[in-house]
This record gives sequence, structure tokens and C-alpha cells, in this order.
Amino acid sequence: MAAERLFERAVRLQLQGSGCEERRMYVRVSIELQSTSTPIHKRDLVVQLTDDTDPFFLYNLVISEEDFQSLKFQQGLLVDFSAFPQRFIDLLQQCIQEQNKDIPRFLLQLVSSASALDHKPVFLNVVETNPFKHLTHLSLQFLPGNDAEIKKFLANCLKCIKEEKLLLEQKLKKTEDDLTRQLNFTQQSLSEKSRELDKLRSEWTSHTAALTNKHAQELTNEKEKALQAQTQCQQQHEQQKKELESIHQRSIQQLQNRLSELEIINKDLTERRYKGDSTVRELKGKLSGIEDECQRTKQEVLSLRRENTTLDAECHEKEKLINQLQTRVAVLEQEIKDKDQLVNRTKEVLNATQEQKVILEENTEKKQIHIGKLEATIKSLSAELLKANEIIKKLQGDLKTLMSKLKLKNTVTIQQEKLLAEKEEKLQKERRDLQETGQSLRTKEQEICKLQEQLESTVQKLEESKQLLKTNENVITWLNKQLNEIQMARKQEVLGTSTISPVLPSNSRIGISPQNMTVPEHTSARNASQQFSGPKIQFNTQLSKTNRCSDVQMVPVATSNSANKENGEHLGLELKYLKKREDSIPLRGLSQNTLNSSEYPKSYPSTKIQTSSKPVVPSTASAYFPG
Repeated sequence: MAAERLFERAVRLQLQGSGCEERRMYVRVSIELQSTSTPIHKRDLVVQLTDDTDPFFLYNLVISEEDFQSLKFQQGLLVDFSAFPQRFIDLLQQCIQEQNKDIPRFLLQLVSSASALDHKPVFLNVVETNPFKHLTHLSLQFLPGNDAEIKKFLANCLKCIKEEKLLLEQKLKKTEDDLTRQLNFTQQSLSEKSRELDKLRSEWTSHTAALTNKHAQELTNEKEKALQAQTQCQQQHEQQKKELESIHQRSIQQLQNRLSELEIINKDLTERRYKGDSTVRELKGKLSGIEDECQRTKQEVLSLRRENTTLDAECHEKEKLINQLQTRVAVLEQEIKDKDQLVNRTKEVLNATQEQKVILEENTEKKQIHIGKLEATIKSLSAELLKANEIIKKLQGDLKTLMSKLKLKNTVTIQQEKLLAEKEEKLQKERRDLQETGQSLRTKEQEICKLQEQLESTVQKLEESKQLLKTNENVITWLNKQLNEIQMARKQEVLGTSTISPVLPSNSRIGISPQNMTVPEHTSARNASQQFSGPKIQFNTQLSKTNRCSDVQMVPVATSNSANKENGEHLGLELKYLKKREDSIPLRGLSQNTLNSSEYPKSYPSTKIQTSSKPVVPSTASAYFPG
């Protein structure tokens, strides 16, 4: 018998019961495809509903190929048995996508005939909400799990937790080894880098002291040179003043040249204007020709339409001719549209040319005004030029004397500039060296900070993993002690009660031993609760001398509300020890025989633990158990 897991996920659904309000809850839906080859090849679809917070919440549905045919006929399905699981999974995924919306389009409804889920058949409906009505795509009837199925399910859960624990211990060992290696490596690298840092700091301090002395000497020399350069700048200023006067004369000549260029541009613009007028006339002529062609085409279209009306009677004989004429009409209409577009474009071009014409006229008026202003400025400048010529003649004599002095000063300044350039290059090199050393220091400090952070994080992880290990070991030792104590107590009770078969009340659960011995559980529940305040555990053991090798089987005790109130104790382990891990792999479908096999040791029986913060009721349990 081979089982293939197709889907397993917690889905939010709407719970509806008779005479109670609707409420929403998360239910884990698992879908498996089981196939058996002996004696006949058979395939069954197994759907299971469980609750992570309630280990006794179990509803099963088994659909064979024969059952599917009746379901297909009843609900009007259009899918075969092979494609049905995938379609059902697609519907569930659509419900999951829209479960967080206020008004979801696809809903999962769990409908029960009773007010609460009280071990009665339940219907799982996939509903699509429309503005008009609610459409049920699929409705499946689930049956509640009996005691044997719930025991099997809880045994699988316990086995999964034990396997997870072993995996966690292995991972912890590996992480501890890795972290110790990393710590040793980081400590070595830290010591090496701290030595390098000390060396670099000593070198840097000596280098900076030497550089400060050099810079102080060079600063004094440069101050003296700056004073000399200031006197030279004053002399250069006087020279520049003379050069500006000569530049002023050149600008006057340039303005005159620009005047002549503007006049030439004005002539070009007038010629362009005349050309534009001629193009406008040509476009108007073309427009009139296009309009005539439009009228002709319209007349042709009218004549063609008249011909079409006359040719309707002979449609069966001359369909080919009509198709040709229709294509010709479509071509003509396209030509008309193209010509209309051309007309619109020519109008736009006309408007653009007229706007350009207006702009050109405004520009010519502005330029004429500007030319008048320029002529007035030229007249005033000519009078000032005559005065400037007289001043220039006087200054030319002074220039000759100054030029001889300047030549001597230029030779001196060139030599000083060379010396300045050499010293500036040295300064730049030293600054670069300083920057490089500073950057290297910063990078090394950053590396040290990162290494320290890594050290702290690794130490924290080590402490957390050690604490987890301690808590796990404490829980395991405490559970083993409690199991041994309860075993001894139950052995004595079973020896006394095996001969007598008391009358059981309707609320009590019955634990069945391998030799079909019935032992009442409600009688010993109070004794067990007085011994310890931990999880309530009951063992059904076989104490016959002939079969001592058989394993001890434990069944969860169903204690009444009054017993819990008398004790007044908070029952069960803390929830952090029984939380579900997301990376755990639940093992389902194990047969009951594996629990009673001889592979388990005698001193370590297979246990089923029930933990709850509320009083335990026989019908439903609100304990948290990872599923």
C-alpha cells in the first residue's frame, strides 16, 4: 500500500452549527492518494481534517473510484477521478488566497447538524460569493474519527516530536563544533591584527611629527614669497588697465562689423518672405484641385451605391463582382480620408507660415530701432576716441620705459614660479600619503568592529543553544520519573481490578490491554492527580508472567470537572515545550502494530500525553498538541 501526500496546510474556514453563531477557525487539511495493488489495483483519496490546538479534533473522508462516480452524478462534476484531487487543491488555494479579505470571493464552510462539533458527520463546502447568491462548488461529508483512529493519529504525532528532538540534538552538536572553530580562528586573527595596529600607530605618529616640522618651515618661506607676489600683482594690474583700453577700441570695430552683418540678414529674411508667399499660392491651387477630386469621388461612390441596389436581385450569380466593387469603394474611401488629412496638414502649414510672417515683421521693426540706437552710440564713441588717441600718445612714452623694467622682473618671476611648482608637487605627494594611511586605518578599525560583533553573536547563540539543551533534558528526566512512578502505581491497581469488572459510568473511557482486559479509568484518575501536578497519564499494562515482553500502552485519562476543581492545580507542561515546529515532518499512516512491536525497549513505553490548562472533558479536549 503506497501513499502519496498531495497537500497539507492550515486553512481558515467558517464553522456553522444549528442554533449558534458563525465563527472562524484554522483547520489543517491533508490530502493523500493511497493505492493498493493486491488483490486488485485500487486508488483511494483520503482527506483528513485536524486542529493544531485540539488533538482529539479528527475528521476523515475516504473517496474510492466507485464513490466518486456517485458524487460526480449527485453534484454535477465535470472532472474524472484522476483530475479531481488537483482541482480540489486549486479550490483550497483560492480560499487561502482570499481568507484575509473582509469579503472573500471563495469561502470554506464546515457545516454540522449539532450546535457544536460533537462527534457527528460534518459537511465541508467550497462556496463562491456572488453579488446575486452563494454558489457551492463542492460539498464533502466527513466522518468523525473513532478512538482507534485518534490513538493512531496521536501516536504518529508523538513519534514526529521524538524524531524532531533527535534532529535538534544533532544540529546543536554540529553548531557547537562550528562555533568553537570560528571562535578560535577569530581570536587568532584578532591578536594578529591588534599587533599590526600597534605597529601602524607608532609609524604614523613618527611620520606626522616629521611632516608638521617640514610644513612649519615651508609656511614661513611661502609667506615671504606671497608678499613679493603681491607687489608683482600690482604692477600687472597697471599693465592690464592699458590692455583693456586697447580691447575697447577693438570692440568698437566689432560692433561696426556686426551692423553690416545684420543688414545682410535683413535682406535674406525679405527674400524668404517672398518665397513663402509663392509657396502659399501653390498650396491653395493644389487644395482646389484636391477638392474637385473629392467631389468626383463622392459622385462615383453615389453611382456605385445605386448600382449595388440594382444588383441585389442578382446576388447569387454575381457575388464575385460585388466583392470587387466593395474593395474598390473601401480603397476610394481610404484615398478620400488621406486627401482630407493632406488638406488639414496644408491648412496647418499655412497657419504656421502666417505666424512666422508676423514674427519676422516684428523682428525687423525691433532691429531697425536697435540700429538707430547703435548709430547714436557710434557718434558719441567717435568723439571719445579722439580724446583717447591723445591720451594714448602720452602713455606710449611711459610704456617704453616700463617695458624695459618689466623684462627684468619677468625673468625673476619665472625662476620663482618654477621653485613654487616643485614645492607644491612635494606637498601634494605628502598629502596623498597621509590620506592613504588614514583610509587603511579606518578599514582595519571597521574589520575589528565586525569581528567583535560576530564574536558577540556567536556567544549569544551558544548560550541560547545550551539553555535549550538543559530545558529539554530536564523535561525528559522529569517525564521518565513520572512514567516510572505511575507504572508502579498502575501495576498494583491492575492486579487488584483484573479479577473484578466494575460497572462503568457513561462518561468514563476504557483502556483495552492486549488480552482484551477492560479497566475503568475514572476510578484511578483522582489517585494519579494527587501524585503529581504534571500532565495526566494512564497506563494499561499487561502483568501476566507469560507475556512480560509486551509493551506498556498508555491511554489519556478523561477526568471529570469536579476532580480538577478539587485539586485546584494548573495541569500540563508549559506550552513552549509542546509548540509546533514549522520545519517538522509529520509522519502519518503508521499502523497500530508498529506501536506494539518488539523494537521498543521494555523500560521506555510508548506514551500518549494530554496537557491542558482547562478541565479535561471526555468528548472534546482543548489541549495543545503539535499536529
